[in-house]
Amino acid sequence: MLTYTLDREAGPLYEALYRGIRGDILEGRLMPGEKLPSKRALADHLKISKVTVETAYAQLVAEGYIRSQEKVGYFVEAVEQGQAPAYRRALELPEVPRPVWEADFTANNLPAEAFPFSVWAKLQREVLLDYGAELLGPVPPGGAYVLRQAIADYLYGFRSMTVSPDQILVGAGTDFLYNLLIQLLGRDKCYGVEDPGYGKIRQVYEAAGVPCLPVPLDGDGIRIDRLGGAQVLHLSPSHHFPTGIVTPIGRRQALLEWAEGGEGRYLIEDDYDSEFRLAGRPIPTLQSIDRAGKVIYLNSFTKSITPAIRISYLVLPPELMEEFRRRLGFYACTVPSFEQYTLARFLSRGYFEKHINRMKKYYRGQRDRLIAALSHASFSRQVEILEQDAGLHFLLRAFGQTSAFSHGLHDLEGALFRHSTGDQIKHDVVTAADGLINGGGFGGNQVFGVAQPHVGAVGEAGQTQKRIKPGWHGVHQHP
Repeated sequence: MLTYTLDREAGPLYEALYRGIRGDILEGRLMPGEKLPSKRALADHLKISKVTVETAYAQLVAEGYIRSQEKVGYFVEAVEQGQAPAYRRALELPEVPRPVWEADFTANNLPAEAFPFSVWAKLQREVLLDYGAELLGPVPPGGAYVLRQAIADYLYGFRSMTVSPDQILVGAGTDFLYNLLIQLLGRDKCYGVEDPGYGKIRQVYEAAGVPCLPVPLDGDGIRIDRLGGAQVLHLSPSHHFPTGIVTPIGRRQALLEWAEGGEGRYLIEDDYDSEFRLAGRPIPTLQSIDRAGKVIYLNSFTKSITPAIRISYLVLPPELMEEFRRRLGFYACTVPSFEQYTLARFLSRGYFEKHINRMKKYYRGQRDRLIAALSHASFSRQVEILEQDAGLHFLLRAFGQTSAFSHGLHDLEGALFRHSTGDQIKHDVVTAADGLINGGGFGGNQVFGVAQPHVGAVGEAGQTQKRIKPGWHGVHQHP
């Protein structure tokens, strides 16, 4: 009679019995054609229920290890013998403790007190009550219509863009949308990226196996005379990262002429933090002056609301949207309907506008405090602050490679500042002594408490690196 030790603490008994019999078959202890004990007999022998044996036998039959012969019994099938696979528990990875930073200079951090928890929770409760079981169903590939309508209304009111909800495509984060654009536009095209620029964009293009051309900048933005064989150009004309350059109207018109001058050319306008221009009105989009359907507009709510809400969107020209529906319409929407309906109400009821106004005031205060701290540093006369009104980061330019600030940059190794490397970028754009500073990622009381003492004593690199989380690892510059 088959005898197995069944550990009741290790999981369901039928699984233990199933593994024991399967192991005996694979290791040759049960031979092909051999009859197994009846369900009742084996249950009585092992002091378990008949249902447990029946379930284990059924699983073995389903996988082909045994066969059932009606009114006769169960018999071992002929299978290739060998070592039974070891039972593997789920891999338990050790939990890595999260460091506690006194100041976090990364660009994807939002202080908890800045998120409108009460409003968001209220809207979520409303959505649950109003939509109910509808939340369990699929949403259209482009996203819930109510959200696309809310985005279209927002773009009209705040970005001077007249677009139809049918042109909007919602996705879970910009990384997903980058890859979707590659499939839509073609892997055979050469994609131009700003140099210097946000490194992740180029990483995504290179990982997808598409040709990628770094295009240098001048004081007005990307240089059209250096586009070479590029057919698709990814750029941020309203606030370039990392220089903060705003592309003027003349260069924008020239970019549109370039796109119109060749078959299959497109401009991808990445409007990543346009809401946070700290002085004056937001710069009009390139898409708003496009008359030939050559601009693909891209934006995200991860920076304006919170990185935890992975909702981004594309605005495609009508012709491209038709192409998407024809070739890629089989893709399911990657954002849960619950989050889409909640965000739609957050936008349509004016909460988003109030949130942006509150956050602009918050970030302006952060910037002012950080600049004040820098102004009291020992090297304050040797630096110049650039592009402080353009968005959530600014440049700190040092005069002279022998200055205390320049030495501090190298000592800190990016803890407070992430300075450019190499010598391929023109000095009217960014230099090796420029530092990138994100002033909005941590609580206001920390600015004086952390930034001021360390910018005043930049040589204390070891202590600073333990207290300040580095930022701007995504800056890419072509060597």
